[in-house]
Amino acid sequence: MTSRREFLKGSVLASTLLFVPKFLHRLDAQDLQSLRDASGRRLVVVQLGGGNDGLNTIIPFENDLYYKARPTLGIRPQSGILTLDKGLGFNPAMTGLKGLYDQGHVAVLNSVGYPNPDRSHFRSMDIWQSGSGPDEYVSTGWLGRYLDSNCAPCALPYNGLEVDDTLSLAMKGALRKGLALKNPEKFHQLTQNRFIANVGSAKPAGTVSEVDYLYKTLAETTSSAEYLYQKGKVYKSGVTYPNTEFGRNLKTTAELINSGVDSRVFYVSLTGFDTHVRQQEQQGKLLGDLSAGLSSFTEDLQKAGNFDDTLVLVFSEFGRRVEQNASNGTDHGTANNVLLLGGGLKRQGVLNDAPNLQNLDAGDLKYQLDFRSVYATVLHDWLGADDRAILGGTQFERLKGLV
Repeated sequence: MTSRREFLKGSVLASTLLFVPKFLHRLDAQDLQSLRDASGRRLVVVQLGGGNDGLNTIIPFENDLYYKARPTLGIRPQSGILTLDKGLGFNPAMTGLKGLYDQGHVAVLNSVGYPNPDRSHFRSMDIWQSGSGPDEYVSTGWLGRYLDSNCAPCALPYNGLEVDDTLSLAMKGALRKGLALKNPEKFHQLTQNRFIANVGSAKPAGTVSEVDYLYKTLAETTSSAEYLYQKGKVYKSGVTYPNTEFGRNLKTTAELINSGVDSRVFYVSLTGFDTHVRQQEQQGKLLGDLSAGLSSFTEDLQKAGNFDDTLVLVFSEFGRRVEQNASNGTDHGTANNVLLLGGGLKRQGVLNDAPNLQNLDAGDLKYQLDFRSVYATVLHDWLGADDRAILGGTQFERLKGLV
């Protein structure tokens, strides 16, 4: 009899298993082969961790107040700003996204935020990931609640996939959770060692609920790993991605989508945007990675015919202060831009006014658009879900005719 202590010490999956929902039923090989291919629309969320500086991402280069606030950090037109409209331009590192913008595949939303903003990375990210107000503390995420509401009759843990080692709050529902993995092949390998196989096939004695739960979860995880591994063999990308962790994660996401994995939501992160010191080089490198990665991702999906059914949402937990600091960087701010990318966009380009640099709140941008209006639009108009129920019973104004 394998003890609970031995199980926890010996299983390399111990940290991963806790992210798999407990309501699942065992899926045998025949069940896995009979599952339908992905169909309908899917959402890919890209999180920019650390608080990306929106003003040096979508640059208000026609506004003298921008250069007054950032005498050395402000990016000048002669540096290669990629012109959009409304006096705005992409950071010079974002050539890939500029190409997609020119093709009508990108929408820019300025000054997105929420009332009474919080400048803590952890708290503000919780607010964005949970889809809650600043005075609410919620233990589920907006995408997790989507999985709860949209997948009531299904038993698939991979309806939501996060390409990472751990699962974000955004992907955790009350009943269902997404599944976190970096690579289907490696995830599958973890379930194949002899110890895992023996534990997975054993039946625990007694009625110890914690042990029962762990054994059951292991069986479910093994089944899911097998499905993702086998299904993931269908398509291998020939597109060149940036040789970075973010690039590799986007490539994995594209391969899962193009292989027909039955998932509606994917989640990918790019970190490092907490640029208090010497921002320009660090942010430029990250934005180049973001831009090139999304350009390759788009090419990949287009080649497989899956781009029109895919919407990408790019966000960060907050922007930065308008004025540069003494270290040629920027400190935590408030409202920020959000990017939407996809072949099914009905409205493209810069969709609202440029940030107002004259009417600030203690040196910070005032938000024009509540981020939950963006979520409501995506949930209702793109995914066909009940946005009001998912967002806590409040009806946020949706952006008409966007998707």
